Amino acid sequence: MVVGRTCDEQTPWDEAITDLGGHPLQLWGWGELKTAYHWGVQRVLFRNDEDTVVGAAQILVRPLPGPFRRLDYVPRGPVWKDGYEKPVLDALRDHCAQELPGTLISIEPDTVTTLEHEGWKHSTNTILIPQTLILDLTRTEDELLADAAKKTRQYIRKSGREGLEIRRVTAREDLAAILGVYHETASRAGFALHDDAYYYDVHDKLGDASVVFAAYQDDLPLAFVWLAASARTAFELYGGMNTLGQNLRANYALKWHAITSCKEQGISRYDMNGLLNDGVSTFKRGFASHETELAGTYDYPLSPLYTVWAKGLPSVKRVVQKARSLRQA
Repeated sequence: MVVGRTCDEQTPWDEAITDLGGHPLQLWGWGELKTAYHWGVQRVLFRNDEDTVVGAAQILVRPLPGPFRRLDYVPRGPVWKDGYEKPVLDALRDHCAQELPGTLISIEPDTVTTLEHEGWKHSTNTILIPQTLILDLTRTEDELLADAAKKTRQYIRKSGREGLEIRRVTAREDLAAILGVYHETASRAGFALHDDAYYYDVHDKLGDASVVFAAYQDDLPLAFVWLAASARTAFELYGGMNTLGQNLRANYALKWHAITSCKEQGISRYDMNGLLNDGVSTFKRGFASHETELAGTYDYPLSPLYTVWAKGLPSVKRVVQKARSLRQA
């Protein structure tokens, strides 16, 4: 039998996520970030009869209007050892029903395998986009390049000859310049940003799991890519580029540097975090000849009100839209 027990210490939690090959959105720091911005968090380790950890779920908790009470959400989780998928899902269901009762549990596992277990329903109320592009970093650099589009390979070489310096950003003052590039990008592309304090919190709370690379010319940043990284997976959070960076195609050499650096660190998966029908997604698609379809979103109803949630009524849609800030958060 598998049972869930809450974990309130960072070191054993992150060690468990590492041992289970978990996603960076299951790391302690991501939960700490979300608790500072209108979410609650509860972390649960699942143990078998031998008291061995066989799964884990960092549950983000969002209040819902009135009788809906709450949403229990597990981004890119739960995680489990091979053979323990169903026992972990049962234990997660039992834990939430007792400790975090509300309208539903919503999970978005980091797997391509379709989830088939009694009571769990495939949902279209997604928060993280299941259509993405995940590179297998166990392949050689030559194999990765060969799988990229011809134009992408050309631009990687071309931008690499522009005298750009690419380095990892760690200091707060350097992060400020990066955010300046992000503001320019958002203004040009017409999308909204959080306050700068939010991004500083991302960097601080993720700690070593916050990985920011930037391309510089004459010590001025032209482009950046910001990742959250666990031992197994690098996950793109944000990226941006100013006008000069666009002219120099700096994003090509930059992303290739990020990919190869993650590979050198022993990370085996590079997730580009969603594909849409836009220019950014076209750029991402140039780095591989395949796309990745993750399992998607699965809900377990905890209340008869789930049927209202599933229909996506306006008040519910607003909650989902707020939750979708995870994609840009």
